[in-house]
Amino acid sequence: MPVAIITGASKGLGRALAEALAARGWDLVLDARGGDALAAVARAVAGHGARVEGLPGDVTDAGHRAELVAAAGRLGGLDLLVHNASALGAEPLVPLAGLALDGLRRALEVNVVAALGLVQEALPLLRASEAGAVIAVSSDAAAEAYETWGGYGASKAALDQLAAVLGAEEPGLRVWAVDPGDMATELYAAAVPDDHGARPDPAEVAPAFLRLLDERPATGRYAAPSLLEGRR
Repeated sequence: MPVAIITGASKGLGRALAEALAARGWDLVLDARGGDALAAVARAVAGHGARVEGLPGDVTDAGHRAELVAAAGRLGGLDLLVHNASALGAEPLVPLAGLALDGLRRALEVNVVAALGLVQEALPLLRASEAGAVIAVSSDAAAEAYETWGGYGASKAALDQLAAVLGAEEPGLRVWAVDPGDMATELYAAAVPDDHGARPDPAEVAPAFLRLLDERPATGRYAAPSLLEGRR
């Protein structure tokens, strides 16, 4: 069975991807900071017949990252690494003039530094896979100038660049930065609590990620709405 690591898997898009992959026969290593919530998700996902290891911890901790990769090794290897864990830097979001630098550092540590650290830890297993792939969950804020989204957007823009360079340096892997589009998630609600507009559930977005795995297009940046429409 193929094996995936998914960070930030206790809710939102991470949980939706875990459910979708388990339903397809993948074995999973799941990460989140909240142990109780992660354990509940692991039990639910295992109901699809998957082998699931839920490891609570913070992806900024090198020891925790090593535990995630070791767990994948126990399941047989690693075919997919999904960096979905994210930090906003401020909740709710604020203009750059008022963004606390410690908040920006946290966003960069979670969204960029930890992502690279986990890739570095996982590369030996990914290279050994016949279909090794990395998905970096990005944002339209990485490419567009939205007021109050500057710190978070800067961290996601840096993640996009890391993904692009990793793809160039590791031609044997597929490396996709994916903008999932707006979704009804706790992260978005925390970012902009006064915005109550209708947004798709993460489960409606997960098929875009499955399409990447099915078709294995070239390394690059993709938008989930376009993948769902059948175009890049």
